[in-house]
Amino acid sequence: MSKDYYKILGVSNGASQDEIKKSFRRLAHEHHPDKGGDQQKFKDINEAYQILGDVEKRKTFDQFGSAAFEQGGMGAGGFGGFGGFSAGGGSAYGGDPSGFNINMEDMGDLGDVLGGMFGFGGRRGGREARGQDIQVDVNLAFKEAVFGVEKEIKLYKNDSCTECDGSGGTKGSKMKECSACHGKGSVTKTQRTIFGSVQVQHPCVDCRGQGRVPEQSCSRCKGFGIEKRQKEIRVAIPAGISEGESIRVTGEGEHPGRGAKPGDLFLRIHVSSHPTFTREAGDIRSIVDIPYSTTMLGGNVDVETVDGPVTLKIPEGTQTGTIFKLRGKGVPFLRSHGRGDHYVTVQAKVKTKLSREERSLLEKIRDAGL
Repeated sequence: MSKDYYKILGVSNGASQDEIKKSFRRLAHEHHPDKGGDQQKFKDINEAYQILGDVEKRKTFDQFGSAAFEQGGMGAGGFGGFGGFSAGGGSAYGGDPSGFNINMEDMGDLGDVLGGMFGFGGRRGGREARGQDIQVDVNLAFKEAVFGVEKEIKLYKNDSCTECDGSGGTKGSKMKECSACHGKGSVTKTQRTIFGSVQVQHPCVDCRGQGRVPEQSCSRCKGFGIEKRQKEIRVAIPAGISEGESIRVTGEGEHPGRGAKPGDLFLRIHVSSHPTFTREAGDIRSIVDIPYSTTMLGGNVDVETVDGPVTLKIPEGTQTGTIFKLRGKGVPFLRSHGRGDHYVTVQAKVKTKLSREERSLLEKIRDAGL
């Protein structure tokens, strides 16, 4: 009998894949038999999502209806008991012989549960084991952040065993089938969930999901492939990096052991303030005091920049607070070529104590109306 999968999931024919997924999640929770739901209704909901949740199968359904899946597909195998679904028959679309081919990664946390219930999804051994990431705070001087610097980072962490180079076995030792998982790389465990008791696959602890172990374990690391030791690495900090940014060093995090990948190292950057300069993105700003006479008569003054001193020409009649731009004297751009600018604010330097001669000269200037 023809089935309307859209109607079963309570969505329209034009529903998006995201809408279909959300509706399936809601209905699966609502109608699960262990929560008092109808067993046949639950079967229909999962069957409908198996088709509509797959873009290609959905296209086939839209064109031919549910009849396209009734031979060797969803309709043929049926479902087993609800303690952990099992299904017979083969799929006309390949993949799992149960006919189920739900993308578990799209299902989030629910996918882990359903994957164990229905026995589909996932690669051998489950998710690939990976070590924890490490975060280290790195302090930079102002000019180190501007021009870049190489820093030595000292870590005390789990790293590859220096004796066996992370293999876990003695030199020349052959690999054999893991006795714990019989070479599968994973073990099946029964778990209690909101769906009841389900069987979920986990990576084998003994072989780390590889299915094979060394015949003779390394005497230094006892077969784990790792040892706790101090390691020093040199990291190039790029020019133009800013306060609070992070640098990722791939593979320099904690090593979880044989057959797994290490985590990453993240360097969180902190930049010290400078007594003269302030930074605004790629630009640098500073304030320079100049003699009052220079503001009136003009002249040259030396200005300190991150590249060293430069001479700045002050025009006659410059007002205090005037800003001059030194093009290309700022911070190198982190992700592109070129540099920012250096903006210099000049202000007249006012003396607090005057000699008799200086006072006399200023009084003459005042009397002249200047």
